[in-house]
Amino acid sequence: MKTKIAVIGAGSFGTALAVMLSGKGHEVSIWGRKKSQLDLMKDTAENPHYLPGIKIPKDIKIKYTLEEVLKGADVALFSVPAQSFRGVFSDAKPYISEDMTVVNVAKGIEKGSLLRLSQVAGEIMPKVKYVTLSGPSHAEEVARTLPTTVAVASEDKDLAKRIQEIFNTDRFRVYTNDDIIGVEIGGALKNIIALGAGISDGMGFGDNAKAAMMTRGITEMCRLGIAMGANPATFSGLTGLGDLIVTCTSMHSRNRRCGILMGQGKSAEAAMEEVGMIVEGISTAEAAYALAKRYNAEMPITECLFYMIQGKMDAVEAVEILMGRKIKNEMHM
Repeated sequence: MKTKIAVIGAGSFGTALAVMLSGKGHEVSIWGRKKSQLDLMKDTAENPHYLPGIKIPKDIKIKYTLEEVLKGADVALFSVPAQSFRGVFSDAKPYISEDMTVVNVAKGIEKGSLLRLSQVAGEIMPKVKYVTLSGPSHAEEVARTLPTTVAVASEDKDLAKRIQEIFNTDRFRVYTNDDIIGVEIGGALKNIIALGAGISDGMGFGDNAKAAMMTRGITEMCRLGIAMGANPATFSGLTGLGDLIVTCTSMHSRNRRCGILMGQGKSAEAAMEEVGMIVEGISTAEAAYALAKRYNAEMPITECLFYMIQGKMDAVEAVEILMGRKIKNEMHM
């Protein structure tokens, strides 16, 4: 069944999902903040800065205003940076009908408020029909129709199933998950751990160090997630372990690339500038650090990364602190 889908955000993942959904036969439109970028997409049928080499089908309509792109849409797919979500969603609110389903693919926690993005949407529009989509899904691979699996979660199970049916293809397999807290926390925190994995690589460490970073990172996800009401099993699934693996090991990952530069001695600011795109783990580290304090969750990796980003600690000091901590039982949460 053809669905009218408005994609809000013309970055790499928004563009990749637009291409994928158009290929399934849905009616897709896409909007982005920068007119010059939209003009280029329209003229070249590509998004050269964010997703070079991927052709944008003629069926995808480029729209220049939120009112235009959302008019008559069944699904509003938000693919904007986590720290921009509140502003863009507020601007879009007048054009989102009560029948429209909002699907958000951003992964992060809002700084300041420390709210998950579903909570931000609910604060702005209390009756919003909201679904989050997360999992190991690099835009570059989704756009090339390489096999990918993700999960969708919502407080409304029927709504999650509807989005599952709309998005699922023979190369983009969609599962449902009842635990929206765990799905959002896993998606946000894996970006922080990917920074750490990149720093380890940038310092010239080996596979042992990266494996330790990833497994102890999962422990930190579980600690905070359980304290916030998540199902611990979620962190063993696609939106926890799955997303962590892909983000910590791939050069598609901007968080890992940023971490590599930091491990080589660059500041977080300089590393982000060189990556040239939003690095969600940088801003999420601040929010996660604050949440760890609020919930009394022990998160030493997150704490060290937060201090590194703040310029209060260098990579060598962070390694010494993490490796020199008091010895303990691995299963102690």
